[in-house]
Amino acid sequence: MKVFKFGGASINSIDRIKSTSQIIKTQAGDKLLLVVSAMGKTTNALEKVAGSFFEGKKEEALALFQQVKDQHRNTLKYLTVTRGLQGENQLNDFNTEVEWLLHDKPVRQFDYYYDQVVCSGELMSTAILYHYLLELGVNIAWVDVRDVIKTDNNFRDAGVDWDFTGSMIKEKVLPLFEQYDVVLTQGFIGSTFENESTTLGREGSDYTAAIFANLMNAESVTIWKDVESVMNADPRKFADAVNIYSLSYAEVIEMAYYGAQVIHPKTIKPLQNKNIPLFVKNFLNPQLQGTSITHQLARQLPTLIVVKENQALMQFKSKDFSFVEDKPIEQLHKIFDTVKLKPNLSQNTAISLLCSFDDRKEKIDQLAHLASEFFDVELERNLSLLTLRHYNTEIYQQLTKGKTVVLLQKTPETVQALMRENTAV
Repeated sequence: MKVFKFGGASINSIDRIKSTSQIIKTQAGDKLLLVVSAMGKTTNALEKVAGSFFEGKKEEALALFQQVKDQHRNTLKYLTVTRGLQGENQLNDFNTEVEWLLHDKPVRQFDYYYDQVVCSGELMSTAILYHYLLELGVNIAWVDVRDVIKTDNNFRDAGVDWDFTGSMIKEKVLPLFEQYDVVLTQGFIGSTFENESTTLGREGSDYTAAIFANLMNAESVTIWKDVESVMNADPRKFADAVNIYSLSYAEVIEMAYYGAQVIHPKTIKPLQNKNIPLFVKNFLNPQLQGTSITHQLARQLPTLIVVKENQALMQFKSKDFSFVEDKPIEQLHKIFDTVKLKPNLSQNTAISLLCSFDDRKEKIDQLAHLASEFFDVELERNLSLLTLRHYNTEIYQQLTKGKTVVLLQKTPETVQALMRENTAV
C-alpha cells in the first residue's frame, strides 16, 4: 500500500483536478491512501472568514464564506453529472457546520475558531474529488479524517495521540482496503476527543501523510507538487534555484527545522523511524525524476537557502541587571509555552535574551505583555531571517548586501542572519 499526498496546487482548477485524477486512476491498482489538501488559496480565504468573525463582523464573514461555497459548488457542477446531487448534499453538510458557528458570537480564543472554520477547506475539496473519481470508475472510499486522527486541544498546532489514532486506523481505515482500491481522506486536520476540529500546523497535510504511512506500514509516501523536485531555494524568490534529486532524512529535517516550505517539519521523523522512503514528484509531469528522500546521505549538496519573512525580534532584559540565566530563563520558557510560541533564533547576553519569532500579532502582543512583568521588553518588527546550509562567504555576502544584520549565528554547516532592510535617508 502506498500513500499519495496532493497539495492545493494539484486541485486548484478543473483541468488540474482532471490531471490529478488520471494519476490516481493509473495507480489505483497498487492500493492507495490519498491525503488531499484544500483547493489552492482556499485556506487563505477561510482565514479571512475566521478573522472577520472574530472581529465581530458577522455579515462580512458570512459573505466571504459564501464566496468559498460558490467556488466549490461551481467546481463540483462542472466535474460531475451522475454524482452531482450527492456531492452537493455532502458540501452542504460541511457548510452548515461553519455557518452555525458564524451566526454565534466569539467567546473563546481566535485559534479555536480558526480551526473550526479552516478545516472545511479540506472537507470540501476531498468531497469534490471523491465524487469525480467515482464517476471515472475508481473503486474508492471517503473517510473523514477527524474520526481517525485524534489530537489534544492545542488549536492550530495540535499534538497527535498516536496510540489512539493507530487504533482508529486499524478499526476504520485498514478494513476498507479489503473492498476498495483507494481510500481518500483529508490532510492538515484532526479533532479532539470532544470532536472539536483541530489543525496540525500550516502545511500539515504532509504530516498527515506521514502519520498514516507510519501507522499503516506503507511501502512509500509520494508528495505531488507543481515543481520538478525539491530545490535548494524557493524558485519564486531565487531564479537560479537548482533541483536536488536525492536527500537524506537528516538533511530534510534540518531544512524543515530552519523553515524550508517543501516538507512539513514534523513529516520526516515518522517515516525515518520505519525507513519509509519519501518521494517528491511533479503532478504536471509524473515522468520527471523528482526527489527521493531516504536514509542514504547525499553528497555535494548545493547551498540551501531559506528566507523567513515577517519576523519579530524581542529582547528580554532583566530589570535589575542580574544574569538572565537559570531562573529568569525558566520563567521565559514557561511564558513561551503558555503563549505557544517558539523562537526561530535566540541568543543570550549577560543580562538579556534576544529571540526571533514568526510575527503572529496576537501572540506576540500577548508574549510581550506577560514577559513585561519580569523583564524590560523591546520589540522590532518587519525583519527577515536568512538561513544558509553548506554556505560560503560569497553567497552570504550576496544575500546580506544592502541589509543590516541585527543577530547572527554560525556553525561550520549553517549560518543564520536576522536582517532589517536599510532605508535611504
